[in-house]
Amino acid sequence: MNRSEQYRVEHDSMGEVRVPADRYWGAQTERSRVNFPIGAGIETMPREITHAFGLLKRAAARANRALLPERMSEEKCAAIERAAAEVAAGELDAHFPLVVWQTGSGTQSNMNANEVIARRANELAGKALCHPNDDVNMSQSSNDTFPSAMHIAAALILEDRVLPAAEELIAVLRELETMHAGVVKSGRTHLQDAVPIAFSQEISGWRSSIERDCGMIRLALGPLYELALGGTAVGTGLNAPKGFAELAARELSALTGRPFVTAENKFHALTSRDELVFAHGALKALAADLMKLANDVRWLASGPRCGLGEITIPANEPGSSIMPGKVNPTQCEQVTMVAVQVMGNDAAVGIAASQGNFELNVFLPVLAYNFLQSARLLSDSMRAFTKNCAAGIRADPEKMRQNLRSSLMLVTALNPHIGYENAAKTAKLAYRENISLKEACVRLGFLTPERFDEVFHPENMI
Repeated sequence: MNRSEQYRVEHDSMGEVRVPADRYWGAQTERSRVNFPIGAGIETMPREITHAFGLLKRAAARANRALLPERMSEEKCAAIERAAAEVAAGELDAHFPLVVWQTGSGTQSNMNANEVIARRANELAGKALCHPNDDVNMSQSSNDTFPSAMHIAAALILEDRVLPAAEELIAVLRELETMHAGVVKSGRTHLQDAVPIAFSQEISGWRSSIERDCGMIRLALGPLYELALGGTAVGTGLNAPKGFAELAARELSALTGRPFVTAENKFHALTSRDELVFAHGALKALAADLMKLANDVRWLASGPRCGLGEITIPANEPGSSIMPGKVNPTQCEQVTMVAVQVMGNDAAVGIAASQGNFELNVFLPVLAYNFLQSARLLSDSMRAFTKNCAAGIRADPEKMRQNLRSSLMLVTALNPHIGYENAAKTAKLAYRENISLKEACVRLGFLTPERFDEVFHPENMI
Protein backbone atom coordinates (compact mmCIF):
# COMPACT_ATOMS: atom_id res chain seq x y z
CA MET A 1 0.00 0.00 0.00
CA ASN A 2 1.46 3.38 -0.95
CA ARG A 3 1.25 6.32 1.42
CA SER A 4 -1.77 7.89 -0.26
CA GLU A 5 -3.73 4.66 0.17
CA GLN A 6 -3.10 4.62 3.92
CA TYR A 7 -5.40 7.58 4.46
CA ARG A 8 -8.78 8.85 3.38
CA VAL A 9 -9.95 12.44 3.42
CA GLU A 10 -12.77 13.40 5.80
CA HIS A 11 -14.19 16.83 6.43
CA ASP A 12 -15.90 18.75 9.19
CA SER A 13 -16.96 22.37 9.66
CA MET A 14 -13.31 23.43 9.77
CA GLY A 15 -12.25 21.73 6.54
CA GLU A 16 -10.59 18.55 5.35
CA VAL A 17 -8.62 16.09 7.50
CA ARG A 18 -6.65 12.98 6.58
CA VAL A 19 -7.80 9.95 8.59
CA PRO A 20 -6.23 6.48 8.72
CA ALA A 21 -7.99 4.47 6.03
CA ASP A 22 -8.56 1.41 8.22
CA ARG A 23 -10.31 3.30 11.03
CA TYR A 24 -13.97 4.19 11.39
CA TRP A 25 -13.44 7.52 13.11
CA GLY A 26 -13.76 10.80 11.24
CA ALA A 27 -12.46 14.34 11.10
CA GLN A 28 -13.29 15.55 14.62
CA THR A 29 -11.85 12.46 16.25
CA GLU A 30 -8.67 12.81 14.19
CA ARG A 31 -8.29 16.47 15.14
CA SER A 32 -8.53 15.53 18.81
CA ARG A 33 -6.08 12.65 18.37
CA VAL A 34 -3.53 15.05 16.86
CA ASN A 35 -4.18 18.01 19.15
CA PHE A 36 -4.07 16.10 22.45
CA PRO A 37 -1.04 13.75 22.40
CA ILE A 38 -1.22 13.43 26.18
CA GLY A 39 -0.97 9.95 27.68
CA ALA A 40 -1.70 8.44 24.27
CA GLY A 41 -2.05 4.67 24.32
CA ILE A 42 -2.13 4.61 28.12
CA GLU A 43 -4.69 7.05 29.48
CA THR A 44 -7.35 6.57 26.83
CA MET A 45 -10.98 7.32 27.54
CA PRO A 46 -12.19 4.47 29.78
CA ARG A 47 -13.76 1.66 27.80
CA GLU A 48 -16.71 1.73 30.17
CA ILE A 49 -17.50 5.20 28.78
CA THR A 50 -17.07 4.02 25.18
CA HIS A 51 -19.40 1.09 25.77
CA ALA A 52 -21.92 3.31 27.56
CA PHE A 53 -22.00 5.53 24.48
CA GLY A 54 -22.95 2.49 22.43
CA LEU A 55 -25.91 1.81 24.70
CA LEU A 56 -26.89 5.47 24.78
CA LYS A 57 -26.81 5.87 20.99
CA ARG A 58 -28.98 2.77 20.54
CA ALA A 59 -31.55 4.13 22.98
CA ALA A 60 -31.48 7.56 21.34
CA ALA A 61 -32.00 6.05 17.87
CA ARG A 62 -35.03 4.12 19.10
CA ALA A 63 -36.52 7.21 20.72
CA ASN A 64 -35.91 9.29 17.59
CA ARG A 65 -37.50 6.59 15.44
CA ALA A 66 -40.66 6.78 17.56
CA LEU A 67 -40.79 10.59 17.82
CA LEU A 68 -39.20 11.77 14.57
CA PRO A 69 -39.96 9.05 12.00
CA GLU A 70 -39.69 11.55 9.17
CA ARG A 71 -36.00 12.05 10.04
CA MET A 72 -35.07 8.72 11.63
CA SER A 73 -36.20 6.12 9.12
CA GLU A 74 -36.52 2.48 10.03
CA GLU A 75 -33.50 1.71 7.85
CA LYS A 76 -31.34 4.35 9.57
CA CYS A 77 -32.44 3.26 13.03
CA ALA A 78 -31.65 -0.38 12.32
CA ALA A 79 -28.19 0.45 10.95
CA ILE A 80 -27.35 2.74 13.87
CA GLU A 81 -28.56 0.15 16.35
CA ARG A 82 -26.41 -2.58 14.82
CA ALA A 83 -23.30 -0.42 14.82
CA ALA A 84 -23.97 0.94 18.31
CA ALA A 85 -24.48 -2.59 19.62
CA GLU A 86 -20.98 -3.46 18.37
CA VAL A 87 -19.62 -0.42 20.21
CA ALA A 88 -21.42 -1.41 23.41
CA ALA A 89 -20.06 -4.96 23.14
CA GLY A 90 -16.49 -3.70 22.83
CA GLU A 91 -16.08 -5.00 19.29
CA LEU A 92 -14.96 -1.61 17.97
CA ASP A 93 -12.65 -0.54 20.81
CA ALA A 94 -9.74 -0.11 18.40
CA HIS A 95 -11.64 2.74 16.77
CA PHE A 96 -11.78 4.82 19.97
CA PRO A 97 -8.26 6.26 20.35
CA LEU A 98 -8.91 9.46 22.26
CA VAL A 99 -7.28 10.24 25.58
CA VAL A 100 -8.79 11.48 28.82
CA TRP A 101 -6.91 14.77 28.54
CA GLN A 102 -9.10 16.45 25.93
CA THR A 103 -11.94 18.94 26.05
CA GLY A 104 -13.48 19.00 29.50
CA SER A 105 -17.00 18.33 28.22
CA GLY A 106 -15.97 15.13 26.45
CA THR A 107 -17.20 16.55 23.14
CA GLN A 108 -14.57 14.76 21.08
CA SER A 109 -15.44 11.41 22.64
CA ASN A 110 -19.11 11.96 21.85
CA MET A 111 -18.13 12.77 18.27
CA ASN A 112 -15.82 9.74 18.21
CA ALA A 113 -18.88 7.61 18.98
CA ASN A 114 -20.98 9.45 16.39
CA GLU A 115 -18.37 9.08 13.67
CA VAL A 116 -17.58 5.43 14.34
CA ILE A 117 -21.24 4.44 14.54
CA ALA A 118 -22.14 6.42 11.39
CA ARG A 119 -19.31 4.95 9.31
CA ARG A 120 -19.93 1.41 10.55
CA ALA A 121 -23.68 1.84 9.96
CA ASN A 122 -22.98 2.96 6.39
CA GLU A 123 -20.70 -0.01 5.89
CA LEU A 124 -23.40 -2.36 7.12
CA ALA A 125 -25.99 -0.67 4.89
CA GLY A 126 -23.66 -0.66 1.89
CA LYS A 127 -24.32 3.01 1.21
CA ALA A 128 -24.01 6.53 2.60
CA LEU A 129 -27.02 6.34 4.90
CA CYS A 130 -26.14 7.97 8.24
CA HIS A 131 -24.48 11.27 9.16
CA PRO A 132 -22.59 11.51 12.51
CA ASN A 133 -24.26 14.75 13.63
CA ASP A 134 -27.60 14.71 11.86
CA ASP A 135 -28.48 11.07 12.53
CA VAL A 136 -26.37 9.42 15.24
CA ASN A 137 -26.35 12.60 17.37
CA MET A 138 -29.99 13.48 16.63
CA SER A 139 -31.76 15.17 19.58
CA GLN A 140 -28.51 15.15 21.57
CA SER A 141 -25.54 17.27 22.56
CA SER A 142 -22.17 16.29 23.96
CA ASN A 143 -23.26 18.27 27.02
CA ASP A 144 -26.02 15.81 27.86
CA THR A 145 -24.62 12.61 26.38
CA PHE A 146 -21.29 12.57 28.19
CA PRO A 147 -22.81 13.09 31.67
CA SER A 148 -25.33 10.37 30.79
CA ALA A 149 -22.58 8.01 29.64
CA MET A 150 -20.80 8.65 32.95
CA HIS A 151 -23.87 7.68 34.94
CA ILE A 152 -24.46 4.59 32.82
CA ALA A 153 -20.85 3.47 33.14
CA ALA A 154 -20.75 4.16 36.88
CA ALA A 155 -23.99 2.32 37.61
CA LEU A 156 -23.02 -0.71 35.54
CA ILE A 157 -19.54 -1.09 37.00
CA LEU A 158 -20.83 -0.77 40.57
CA GLU A 159 -23.55 -3.35 40.00
CA ASP A 160 -21.66 -5.74 37.75
CA ARG A 161 -18.17 -5.66 39.25
CA VAL A 162 -17.78 -3.92 42.60
CA LEU A 163 -20.78 -5.34 44.46
CA PRO A 164 -20.29 -8.95 43.28
CA ALA A 165 -16.59 -8.83 44.26
CA ALA A 166 -17.48 -7.44 47.69
CA GLU A 167 -20.15 -10.10 48.18
CA GLU A 168 -17.62 -12.85 47.39
CA LEU A 169 -15.36 -11.48 50.11
CA ILE A 170 -18.27 -11.27 52.54
CA ALA A 171 -19.15 -14.91 51.86
CA VAL A 172 -15.58 -16.04 52.58
CA LEU A 173 -15.44 -14.00 55.79
CA ARG A 174 -18.69 -15.57 56.92
CA GLU A 175 -17.18 -19.02 56.33
CA LEU A 176 -14.14 -18.02 58.36
CA GLU A 177 -16.39 -16.96 61.24
CA THR A 178 -18.00 -20.39 61.34
CA MET A 179 -14.66 -22.15 60.97
CA HIS A 180 -13.14 -20.30 63.94
CA ALA A 181 -16.07 -20.35 66.33
CA GLY A 182 -14.86 -20.81 69.90
CA VAL A 183 -11.30 -19.65 69.28
CA VAL A 184 -10.47 -16.95 71.86
CA LYS A 185 -7.60 -14.49 71.48
CA SER A 186 -6.31 -11.28 72.98
CA GLY A 187 -8.06 -8.15 71.84
CA ARG A 188 -5.95 -5.11 70.97
CA THR A 189 -6.68 -1.39 71.22
CA HIS A 190 -4.16 1.37 70.52
CA LEU A 191 -1.88 -1.48 69.31
CA GLN A 192 -1.74 -2.55 72.98
CA ASP A 193 -3.09 -5.63 74.72
CA ALA A 194 -6.79 -5.45 75.55
CA VAL A 195 -9.42 -7.80 76.95
CA PRO A 196 -10.18 -11.07 75.14
CA ILE A 197 -12.21 -11.41 71.99
CA ALA A 198 -13.32 -14.40 69.96
CA PHE A 199 -11.54 -14.59 66.62
CA SER A 200 -14.95 -15.10 65.01
CA GLN A 201 -16.07 -11.82 66.57
CA GLU A 202 -13.07 -10.03 65.11
CA ILE A 203 -13.83 -11.49 61.67
CA SER A 204 -17.48 -10.48 62.02
CA GLY A 205 -16.32 -6.88 62.36
CA TRP A 206 -14.49 -7.14 59.04
CA ARG A 207 -17.54 -8.70 57.41
CA SER A 208 -19.97 -6.16 58.77
CA SER A 209 -17.80 -3.29 57.52
CA ILE A 210 -17.85 -4.60 53.95
CA GLU A 211 -21.59 -5.24 54.20
CA ARG A 212 -22.17 -1.65 55.31
CA ASP A 213 -20.07 -0.39 52.40
CA CYS A 214 -22.19 -2.43 49.99
CA GLY A 215 -25.29 -0.84 51.49
CA MET A 216 -23.89 2.63 50.88
CA ILE A 217 -22.96 1.75 47.30
CA ARG A 218 -26.50 0.50 46.67
CA LEU A 219 -27.85 3.73 48.15
CA ALA A 220 -25.65 5.67 45.73
CA LEU A 221 -27.02 3.80 42.71
CA GLY A 222 -30.40 5.57 42.83
CA PRO A 223 -29.12 9.01 41.79
CA LEU A 224 -26.86 7.44 39.14
CA TYR A 225 -29.92 6.05 37.36
CA GLU A 226 -30.98 9.64 36.58
CA LEU A 227 -29.83 10.80 33.14
CA ALA A 228 -29.08 14.22 31.68
CA LEU A 229 -30.02 12.96 28.21
CA GLY A 230 -32.63 15.25 26.71
CA GLY A 231 -31.17 18.46 28.16
CA THR A 232 -29.05 18.95 25.01
CA ALA A 233 -26.70 21.98 25.11
CA VAL A 234 -27.68 23.96 28.22
CA GLY A 235 -30.55 22.04 29.81
CA THR A 236 -33.42 23.54 27.82
CA GLY A 237 -33.76 20.53 25.51
CA LEU A 238 -33.29 22.61 22.37
CA ASN A 239 -33.60 20.49 19.17
CA ALA A 240 -34.93 17.47 21.05
CA PRO A 241 -38.60 16.54 20.52
CA LYS A 242 -41.03 16.55 23.41
CA GLY A 243 -40.87 13.25 25.26
CA PHE A 244 -37.41 12.33 23.97
CA ALA A 245 -35.76 12.38 27.41
CA GLU A 246 -38.35 10.07 28.96
CA LEU A 247 -38.50 7.68 26.03
CA ALA A 248 -34.72 7.45 25.63
CA ALA A 249 -34.39 6.60 29.33
CA ARG A 250 -37.03 3.88 28.99
CA GLU A 251 -35.27 2.44 25.96
CA LEU A 252 -31.98 2.43 27.84
CA SER A 253 -33.67 0.62 30.71
CA ALA A 254 -34.94 -1.98 28.27
CA LEU A 255 -31.44 -2.46 26.85
CA THR A 256 -29.67 -2.75 30.21
CA GLY A 257 -32.30 -4.11 32.57
CA ARG A 258 -31.56 -1.20 34.94
CA PRO A 259 -34.10 1.41 36.12
CA PHE A 260 -32.75 4.45 34.27
CA VAL A 261 -34.98 7.53 34.29
CA THR A 262 -34.67 11.06 33.00
CA ALA A 263 -33.32 13.60 35.47
CA GLU A 264 -36.03 15.89 36.78
CA ASN A 265 -33.91 19.04 36.43
CA LYS A 266 -31.64 19.08 33.39
CA PHE A 267 -29.92 22.32 34.43
CA HIS A 268 -28.69 20.47 37.48
CA ALA A 269 -27.94 17.31 35.50
CA LEU A 270 -25.62 19.10 33.06
CA THR A 271 -23.55 21.11 35.51
CA SER A 272 -23.55 19.23 38.83
CA ARG A 273 -21.73 15.98 39.44
CA ASP A 274 -22.83 15.45 43.02
CA GLU A 275 -24.20 11.97 42.28
CA LEU A 276 -20.74 10.75 41.28
CA VAL A 277 -19.14 12.44 44.29
CA PHE A 278 -21.61 10.66 46.57
CA ALA A 279 -21.05 7.30 44.87
CA HIS A 280 -17.27 7.67 44.99
CA GLY A 281 -17.55 8.52 48.66
CA ALA A 282 -19.03 5.05 49.13
CA LEU A 283 -16.08 3.61 47.20
CA LYS A 284 -13.72 5.52 49.47
CA ALA A 285 -15.50 4.08 52.51
CA LEU A 286 -15.00 0.61 51.04
CA ALA A 287 -11.33 1.40 50.43
CA ALA A 288 -10.92 2.56 54.03
CA ASP A 289 -12.44 -0.63 55.41
CA LEU A 290 -10.37 -2.80 53.08
CA MET A 291 -7.27 -0.95 54.28
CA LYS A 292 -8.21 -1.76 57.87
CA LEU A 293 -8.96 -5.40 57.09
CA ALA A 294 -5.73 -5.93 55.16
CA ASN A 295 -3.66 -4.27 57.88
CA ASP A 296 -5.27 -6.42 60.57
CA VAL A 297 -4.53 -9.56 58.59
CA ARG A 298 -0.89 -8.74 57.95
CA TRP A 299 -0.32 -7.72 61.58
CA LEU A 300 -1.93 -10.93 62.86
CA ALA A 301 0.14 -12.95 60.39
CA SER A 302 3.39 -11.10 61.16
CA GLY A 303 6.37 -13.25 62.01
CA PRO A 304 6.62 -16.13 61.57
CA ARG A 305 8.62 -16.14 64.82
CA CYS A 306 9.23 -12.53 65.76
CA GLY A 307 5.75 -11.12 65.17
CA LEU A 308 2.24 -11.78 66.45
CA GLY A 309 1.92 -14.97 64.41
CA GLU A 310 -1.67 -15.61 65.49
CA ILE A 311 -2.86 -16.54 62.02
CA THR A 312 -1.35 -18.04 58.91
CA ILE A 313 -2.07 -16.85 55.38
CA PRO A 314 -1.25 -18.49 52.05
CA ALA A 315 2.34 -18.29 50.85
CA ASN A 316 1.90 -17.21 47.24
CA GLU A 317 5.43 -16.35 46.10
CA PRO A 318 8.98 -15.91 47.40
CA GLY A 319 9.30 -12.70 49.38
CA SER A 320 12.91 -11.73 48.98
CA SER A 321 15.69 -11.79 46.43
CA ILE A 322 18.29 -12.05 49.20
CA MET A 323 16.62 -13.70 52.23
CA PRO A 324 15.87 -17.37 51.44
CA GLY A 325 12.54 -18.71 52.63
CA LYS A 326 11.01 -15.29 53.30
CA VAL A 327 7.30 -14.97 52.50
CA ASN A 328 5.45 -11.67 52.57
CA PRO A 329 1.75 -10.68 52.91
CA THR A 330 1.66 -9.47 49.31
CA GLN A 331 -2.11 -9.66 48.89
CA CYS A 332 -2.54 -7.39 51.90
CA GLU A 333 -0.05 -5.00 50.35
CA GLN A 334 -1.89 -4.78 47.03
CA VAL A 335 -5.14 -4.06 48.88
CA THR A 336 -3.58 -1.24 50.87
CA MET A 337 -1.99 0.29 47.76
CA VAL A 338 -5.31 0.16 45.92
CA ALA A 339 -6.95 1.83 48.92
CA VAL A 340 -4.41 4.65 48.78
CA GLN A 341 -5.08 5.14 45.06
CA VAL A 342 -8.83 5.26 45.61
CA MET A 343 -8.44 7.82 48.39
CA GLY A 344 -6.33 9.95 46.07
CA ASN A 345 -8.88 9.54 43.31
CA ASP A 346 -11.57 10.78 45.69
CA ALA A 347 -9.79 14.11 45.96
CA ALA A 348 -9.67 14.40 42.15
CA VAL A 349 -13.35 13.47 41.85
CA GLY A 350 -14.40 16.04 44.44
CA ILE A 351 -12.32 18.85 42.97
CA ALA A 352 -13.48 18.07 39.43
CA ALA A 353 -17.12 18.05 40.52
CA SER A 354 -16.71 21.46 42.15
CA GLN A 355 -15.77 23.07 38.84
CA GLY A 356 -19.21 23.49 37.27
CA ASN A 357 -19.50 26.96 35.76
CA PHE A 358 -22.92 28.27 34.75
CA GLU A 359 -24.54 25.60 32.56
CA LEU A 360 -21.75 23.03 32.29
CA ASN A 361 -18.95 21.24 34.12
CA VAL A 362 -15.84 20.89 31.96
CA PHE A 363 -13.87 18.44 34.12
CA LEU A 364 -15.88 15.42 33.05
CA PRO A 365 -13.24 13.13 31.49
CA VAL A 366 -10.88 13.32 34.47
CA LEU A 367 -13.79 12.70 36.84
CA ALA A 368 -14.91 9.67 34.83
CA TYR A 369 -11.35 8.37 34.60
CA ASN A 370 -10.76 8.48 38.34
CA PHE A 371 -14.18 7.14 39.30
CA LEU A 372 -13.97 4.18 36.96
CA GLN A 373 -10.37 3.44 37.91
CA SER A 374 -11.39 3.28 41.56
CA ALA A 375 -14.26 0.91 40.83
CA ARG A 376 -12.11 -1.26 38.58
CA LEU A 377 -9.22 -1.43 41.05
CA LEU A 378 -11.44 -2.21 44.03
CA SER A 379 -13.27 -5.02 42.27
CA ASP A 380 -10.08 -6.62 40.96
CA SER A 381 -8.31 -6.13 44.29
CA MET A 382 -11.09 -7.74 46.32
CA ARG A 383 -11.28 -10.73 44.00
CA ALA A 384 -7.52 -11.32 44.20
CA PHE A 385 -7.47 -10.87 47.98
CA THR A 386 -10.46 -13.15 48.49
CA LYS A 387 -9.03 -15.95 46.37
CA ASN A 388 -5.33 -15.68 47.24
CA CYS A 389 -5.45 -14.64 50.89
CA ALA A 390 -8.76 -14.44 52.75
CA ALA A 391 -9.91 -17.93 51.76
CA GLY A 392 -6.71 -19.36 53.27
CA ILE A 393 -6.69 -17.51 56.60
CA ARG A 394 -6.31 -19.96 59.48
CA ALA A 395 -5.96 -19.29 63.19
CA ASP A 396 -3.07 -20.67 65.23
CA PRO A 397 -5.04 -21.50 68.40
CA GLU A 398 -1.95 -22.35 70.44
CA LYS A 399 -0.27 -19.04 69.65
CA MET A 400 -3.50 -17.19 70.38
CA ARG A 401 -3.82 -19.02 73.71
CA GLN A 402 -0.21 -18.27 74.60
CA ASN A 403 -0.58 -14.56 73.83
CA LEU A 404 -3.91 -14.42 75.65
CA ARG A 405 -2.52 -16.01 78.79
CA SER A 406 0.40 -13.57 78.88
CA SER A 407 -1.84 -10.51 78.43
CA LEU A 408 -1.87 -8.26 81.47
CA MET A 409 -5.25 -6.87 80.47
CA LEU A 410 -6.88 -10.07 81.66
CA VAL A 411 -6.65 -8.32 85.01
CA THR A 412 -9.85 -6.53 83.97
CA ALA A 413 -11.69 -9.70 85.02
CA LEU A 414 -10.60 -8.97 88.60
CA ASN A 415 -12.16 -5.48 88.74
CA PRO A 416 -15.45 -6.68 90.28
CA HIS A 417 -13.55 -8.62 92.96
CA ILE A 418 -10.61 -6.41 94.00
CA GLY A 419 -11.48 -3.03 92.45
CA TYR A 420 -9.93 -1.01 89.62
CA GLU A 421 -7.02 0.44 91.61
CA ASN A 422 -5.96 -2.88 93.10
CA ALA A 423 -6.28 -4.52 89.69
CA ALA A 424 -3.99 -1.81 88.27
CA LYS A 425 -1.45 -2.48 91.04
CA THR A 426 -1.61 -6.19 90.21
CA ALA A 427 -0.96 -5.59 86.50
CA LYS A 428 1.94 -3.23 87.18
CA LEU A 429 3.61 -5.62 89.59
CA ALA A 430 3.20 -8.51 87.17
CA TYR A 431 4.77 -6.46 84.39
CA ARG A 432 7.59 -5.07 86.55
CA GLU A 433 8.55 -8.42 88.07
CA ASN A 434 7.74 -10.47 84.95
CA ILE A 435 5.43 -12.74 86.90
CA SER A 436 1.89 -13.95 86.31
CA LEU A 437 -1.20 -12.00 87.30
CA LYS A 438 -2.01 -14.74 89.78
CA GLU A 439 1.36 -14.48 91.48
CA ALA A 440 1.09 -10.69 91.65
CA CYS A 441 -2.45 -10.72 93.00
CA VAL A 442 -1.61 -13.27 95.68
CA ARG A 443 1.65 -11.51 96.62
CA LEU A 444 -0.25 -8.25 97.11
CA GLY A 445 -2.76 -10.06 99.31
CA PHE A 446 -5.81 -9.19 97.20
CA LEU A 447 -6.96 -12.81 96.65
CA THR A 448 -6.00 -16.28 97.76
CA PRO A 449 -4.73 -18.67 95.10
CA GLU A 450 -7.99 -20.64 95.33
CA ARG A 451 -10.19 -17.56 95.02
CA PHE A 452 -8.14 -16.30 92.07
CA ASP A 453 -8.69 -19.58 90.19
CA GLU A 454 -12.37 -19.40 91.05
CA VAL A 455 -12.97 -15.95 89.52
CA PHE A 456 -10.34 -15.76 86.78
CA HIS A 457 -11.70 -17.25 83.52
CA PRO A 458 -10.48 -15.34 80.44
CA GLU A 459 -12.56 -17.50 78.09
CA ASN A 460 -15.70 -16.11 79.69
CA MET A 461 -14.72 -12.50 79.06
CA ILE A 462 -15.89 -12.44 75.45
